[in-house]
Amino acid sequence: MLRNAMTIDVEDYFQVSAFENHIPRENWENLPCRIERNIELILSLLDEKKIRATFFTLGWIALRYPEMVRRIVENGHELASHGSSHARVSDQDPDSFRLDVRQSKHLLEDIGGGEVKGYRAPSFSIGAKNLWALDILEEEGYRYSSSIYPIRHDHYGMPEAPRFGFRHKGLLELPATTVSLFSRNLPAAGGGYFRLLPYPLSKWMIERVNRVDNEPCIFYFHPWELDPGQPRQKGVSLKTRFRHYCNLSQMERKIRSLLSDFEWDRMDCIFLEQS
Repeated sequence: MLRNAMTIDVEDYFQVSAFENHIPRENWENLPCRIERNIELILSLLDEKKIRATFFTLGWIALRYPEMVRRIVENGHELASHGSSHARVSDQDPDSFRLDVRQSKHLLEDIGGGEVKGYRAPSFSIGAKNLWALDILEEEGYRYSSSIYPIRHDHYGMPEAPRFGFRHKGLLELPATTVSLFSRNLPAAGGGYFRLLPYPLSKWMIERVNRVDNEPCIFYFHPWELDPGQPRQKGVSLKTRFRHYCNLSQMERKIRSLLSDFEWDRMDCIFLEQS
């Protein structure tokens, strides 16, 4: 059975891109953080199945919760970068992006005590218009990125990108998993789609990629997705409210099923050992 990559984007509920125009960054310090509670739950779920995962972690989170970050590493998981403050790459110029990924890498390495090899852009915000970001990641010492989603989406996506891992010069880019049906790439990597879709359909898509494409899947979710008790934001659009809050109460059960139904491991152990 193929090993698939289990990944967690370590950010709190108020840091999601959908809330960026509703919750100013300068207000983050005043909001109740729930990241420790949610990471403890995730570590417990993974430990039950003896599964190692990759935690793409925000520098903002790591700076404030270094003991939590060390606990992730001590439990055998890979620590990787999700940038410093969840700024989309598409909103940055090359100089600010370089500073962002350099600072987050050094911070995570100082706290975790090991090399940070991987990076994931907030909201999969690397695409056709800013592939220069992959050059910068290589120059800053990253060995792989998982920042391109080869789908059509209203906020991100590069549907013409390869569906599976490819080299951009010396950097390995590992796109989020899609299923190819009817000449279209359909999202199969997790996140909101996993919450919205019936679990048997998500399971079928992962099985199809493993069986038909003979490729490992890259699955992701966020700690806040296992937290139906998080504070509810007022004044957000109906579309945003639906995307963020739909089926939060079902997520833990679905993750438990997913961990039981497939083989999982860290990104570096699956992809860097093959390269």
